[in-house]
Amino acid sequence: MKTTIELPDETFQKTKVLAAEQRTTLKEIVPRALERCLEVSGGGAEKTRKANLKRLLAEMQATNTEPMQPLSRKEALDR
Repeated sequence: MKTTIELPDETFQKTKVLAAEQRTTLKEIVPRALERCLEVSGGGAEKTRKANLKRLLAEMQATNTEPMQPLSRKEALDR
């Protein structure tokens, strides 16, 4: 996913230097740093993330469909 963020100039410069030292790009550094931040925040953040994911998946479920019912052998062959 693409997004735009604002960084203080000093943070941006330090991150560019780090990326150059590691022979990588900002595009690779920033997600790794965010993942570390999320790991440090502990299990509470993980539970919240999972709850949000579950809620989003439920909201994405179409409301105008019925659950699939298994077909009998005859029904499947007739199609």
